[in-house]
Amino acid sequence: MDVVRMLDELKREREAIEEAIVTLERLAKGQVKRRGRPPAWMNELGKKQAPERRLCRHGAARAWP
Repeated sequence: MDVVRMLDELKREREAIEEAIVTLERLAKGQVKRRGRPPAWMNELGKKQAPERRLCRHGAARAWP
């Protein structure tokens, strides 16, 4: 067994695990509801994904597929 090679491999695995932990911590932190207005890029994203709204015969707004 080549101990040096095993140590190098374990160190690479540790670095990958540490990166995964940091990424998951960032994701968990981002899930907290924030106060205030959303950023402008988020508003633009919401406008693009919103369904088109039209008025029906009665004048009420309705989402069309």
